[in-house]
Amino acid sequence: MIELAVDSVQVSLISNQRVVLLKERNADRYLPIWIGPSEADAIALELGEASIARPLTHDLLKSIILELGGTVSYVLINALSSNTFYARIVLEVNGEITDIDSRPSDAIALAVRTKSPVFVSEEVMEQASIIESPEIGRSAEIEGEQEEDDSLGAFRDFVDSLDLD
Repeated sequence: MIELAVDSVQVSLISNQRVVLLKERNADRYLPIWIGPSEADAIALELGEASIARPLTHDLLKSIILELGGTVSYVLINALSSNTFYARIVLEVNGEITDIDSRPSDAIALAVRTKSPVFVSEEVMEQASIIESPEIGRSAEIEGEQEEDDSLGAFRDFVDSLDLD
């Protein structure tokens, strides 16, 4: 498992789609994951330490886990299939470990609220990570083979336009 830090939530000005950027700790690889607007807002609000009048769904989930005596040990982005990421939320409740299927966006939103680590499997990181490209400053390129893949064209264009600062 590779530990990641939640770097930022980015919004495409062209398509209005959102992506959460996770950065490998002690390395220059990023893992971009497309997410929905609600989850993007939930992550961005917590990263910005914004206060809101009423709890959001992820705040409620955190409260339920804590009230039941549990803790979020970590979240793991464990699979990538047909351009869809999969994640697990690993909880400890009364000394027992429970692992729950989750969308990565929900797992990340919960992790930032509980200050829990986020991990990715080495296989997923190899498949989907991007790295900084020295030729184009802080813009990113897909790691590994640089053959053009039609299904990644729009994604690559969006990632290239990100300002990672």
